[in-house]
Amino acid sequence: MASIARCLRAARPSTLSRLAQTPLTRSNWQPASLRAFSASPIRDIRKYTKDHEWIDLNADKTAGVIGISEYAAEELGDVVYVELPEEGKEVNAGDAIGAIESVKSAADISSPIACKVTGVNLALEEKPGTVNQVPEDDSHGGGWIAKVEVGAQGVKDFEALMDLEEYKAFTGSQEH
Repeated sequence: MASIARCLRAARPSTLSRLAQTPLTRSNWQPASLRAFSASPIRDIRKYTKDHEWIDLNADKTAGVIGISEYAAEELGDVVYVELPEEGKEVNAGDAIGAIESVKSAADISSPIACKVTGVNLALEEKPGTVNQVPEDDSHGGGWIAKVEVGAQGVKDFEALMDLEEYKAFTGSQEH
């Protein structure tokens, strides 16, 4: 916007007077259809486990991202260390893929579904506290743990997990 304002200030007075004298005509021009800004994110399909891990699957259910829930991050307190899984490791639902340590306690990170680890969030080695700040963020700077490849068994496992509403009810029923 600042560059537009500078351009308007720099316009010569003679140009402005000619523009003011030009009659306005309506044209048939209409803006191209634009995609409206949306406040709701286009989100992958996310489900939760009773052990407080989450997994997002893409639309065709072939790849996903694993992390710990916001509830788990709050219960753990300040995270000081995250043990990341090995890339290329194939795991079944419930297998430990890593660990997380905080000032309060330590816990294993379990795989929510059968999958193959294809990538890990190396930023957590330098800044494990990111898990506390944005535990359910699967973007570049988020607190996600691993990216995974999903097969047929993983899709079956995924269907058995809790959606957000079920997970909120589950965590609401737990004693703090």
